[in-house]
Amino acid sequence: HHAGVPRGPTRIKAAMQWCYTTSLAKMAKPRAILPTPISGWLAAAGLVLRALADTSSSILCSDHTFSALFLLQERSSLLRKWYDLMIKNKDDLAKIITAESGKPLKEAQGEILYSALFLEWFSEEARRVYGDIIYTSARDKRALVLKQPVGVAAVITPWNFPSAMITRKVGAALAAGCTVVVKPAEDTPFSALALAELASQAGIPPGVYNVIPCSRKNATEVGEAICTDPLVSKISFTGSTTTGKVLLHHAANSVKRVSMELGGLAPFIVFDSANVDQAVAGAMASKFRNAGQTCVCSNRFLVQRGIHDAFVKAFAEAIKKNLRVGNGFEEGTTQGPLINEKAVEKVEKQVNDAVCKGATVVTGGKRHQLGKNFFEPTLLSNVTQDMLCSHEETFGPLAPVIKFDTEEEAVAIANAADVGLAGYFYSQDPAQIWRVAEQLEVGMVGVNEGLISSVECPFGGVKQSGLGREGSKYGIDEYLELKYVCYGGL
Repeated sequence: HHAGVPRGPTRIKAAMQWCYTTSLAKMAKPRAILPTPISGWLAAAGLVLRALADTSSSILCSDHTFSALFLLQERSSLLRKWYDLMIKNKDDLAKIITAESGKPLKEAQGEILYSALFLEWFSEEARRVYGDIIYTSARDKRALVLKQPVGVAAVITPWNFPSAMITRKVGAALAAGCTVVVKPAEDTPFSALALAELASQAGIPPGVYNVIPCSRKNATEVGEAICTDPLVSKISFTGSTTTGKVLLHHAANSVKRVSMELGGLAPFIVFDSANVDQAVAGAMASKFRNAGQTCVCSNRFLVQRGIHDAFVKAFAEAIKKNLRVGNGFEEGTTQGPLINEKAVEKVEKQVNDAVCKGATVVTGGKRHQLGKNFFEPTLLSNVTQDMLCSHEETFGPLAPVIKFDTEEEAVAIANAADVGLAGYFYSQDPAQIWRVAEQLEVGMVGVNEGLISSVECPFGGVKQSGLGREGSKYGIDEYLELKYVCYGGL
């Protein structure tokens, strides 16, 4: 995806060699269904699924519960061992992320730590799956509520966090006692395969964590096969709202349990009472992490008239001073390439549309000189609500600023979307903070804070941004069924 990226140290290639040489014939209970051999360890886009029969084979291998194989204490111990191995191999895992996605190495290292923490968290939560005893109105009856694993979980993950999106789902599933079939994004399969190797080293049995990489050409067909297979009881997906709706249709035929983290259009509101320096720091963190390619990235900057000019000036200065576009492996790089040509074209289209409708380019505004998948960090002012960047998720390094006058106007603009994943605002007014936090139609709110993700806190959205929550003490519930038992004749 980007020019001049090294092919990676021999160490990483050796760690990944198993994924080239393992054949389906060798695996009665495969952990990863892979074509063999393939040439070039960066040839992710060239991976071709051998056959849809491989998908069915992988699901068959998962057709038992992890809880039937291991007690909760043992599940907890295996997840902890997996966590320890991730920490031990964190540098190599980070290099894989940078190599396959272009993410700056420092950010990739942060993702690996974040990823590993989900395994640690759910290794602890595995021991806290509690049921209930209910006293009924009948003297001779008692009622129990049991929590049991849903069964085989299909996990479909995106390319922007190729490690964290897996551990956040798989950690919860395994803690609950489920087995999983993971279909990683076609752009970034190697992180999933590296995690599979470490899972094997941790002692997680074959058939518990299965990986099905495939090419972009086969992604739709493979996704449908996974989501319609009768042995699959649960689907967990992170990706676009459009794709999520397709998967919901697939799941509806057999009424599968579904959790989805879909697209967003995060507002970032700066009120007149805000501390400008804090707001700019939050905007930089929220907008330009992973070159703007995160689902919780600020998409629309709403700035009150009294503070507007000072904020735009300070924001532009921070962009010019602190952001450096380049090779993700190079020291000092803060902005890598976008994931592919299509992503660059989308940002370019939004910028051109905004400028044609009267927006002003404060800084950036075009493709970067480094190559076709690089785009300059861009700040636009004089943006209006009729522009594409105001109502269409960007997924790139574009920050459009809309000026507003009143709190009511800002909340109305922020909520004028059919999605609601994350929202941010800066204010020093306690009463306003309570009002706006409660009124924003999103699943997560950052108040005077631009980075909100944490393993301990529930991640998810409202409206068309998804169903269910991930992480936190609530995340494991997505993989558990409640069973009521009535015990009579007492």
